[in-house]
Amino acid sequence: MTSISTAMRFAPDAAKVLTVEAIVENRLYAFALRDAALKLIAMHDAAPRIVRYTADMKRWLLTQSIVAFHFQRVTSPSHPGLTAAKLNALIAESEVASKNTAFAHLAEMRNYGLLVDTHESGDRRVRQLRISDTAEALIREWFDEHLKSLDMLDRGTRFSRSSADRRLLWYAQPRMSESLFHDPDWASPPQTVDAFVRTASGSNILHDLMSRVSPEQELETRMSVGPLRIGEFFKRYAISRTHARRLFDRAQLLEACGWDLAGERSGFWIGAGLIRDYRHWQAVKFAAIDEAFEWACRQVSEPAGRQREA
Repeated sequence: MTSISTAMRFAPDAAKVLTVEAIVENRLYAFALRDAALKLIAMHDAAPRIVRYTADMKRWLLTQSIVAFHFQRVTSPSHPGLTAAKLNALIAESEVASKNTAFAHLAEMRNYGLLVDTHESGDRRVRQLRISDTAEALIREWFDEHLKSLDMLDRGTRFSRSSADRRLLWYAQPRMSESLFHDPDWASPPQTVDAFVRTASGSNILHDLMSRVSPEQELETRMSVGPLRIGEFFKRYAISRTHARRLFDRAQLLEACGWDLAGERSGFWIGAGLIRDYRHWQAVKFAAIDEAFEWACRQVSEPAGRQREA
């Protein structure tokens, strides 16, 4: 089955939507992407315990799917609400996570106040949940920061439109989530990117590394980013030194990044291959957000009876 994000790249009527290829080739993309990476890191620093729920691929996909359930219910009250059983049904045909992992993820989000019960029920499998106001504020911040970065590419008005109508997030996020959930270019990234995003807090670490690359420089085989200590990462992202060491060892074996000399006292470099892979991988996300946002704009401007078509 062709995913929404794959189909939209070649749709003849999608002229106003930025494609993956157009984003990657945009001369301002490296600047917009570094800006986005810095904002994602800032969001982590402001709420590290909460942002960790999107800090690796498995958690990102689960969390975005959970949020999508909530917003689909908001925009269409007849849509079934979020329950543990519904989430399990969604991931049953994928390899995203096991049933136990999905249930544990829901429980953790409830524990940190990101999910709340809509009513009491004795059976946790059918207990209906919704995201909290805190969670909605965070996903809105995440979404709007990406719109700002997209606006940098073409002097667009996405962020101002989103600020003017809060419903746009409610419609756009489920469409974006569905698109990326089924898009292998996002959910199964290149090996260099995958080495980071399949590990706890790996996405944050990857964004951190990429934010150190100068967007003004032409790519070389190895891009020097100055000194770097592993201690910076396990302290900032609340992971063990052993975990951080293994992550960087694996990346070095792939020649994705490393130190000029043995030990951590020398300069650190990031390979052009990893940078290109990261930029393309992120462009898949930006394209999905752009398509979903423009679709959402059409939904909120149409009569109620025609909404959610297409």
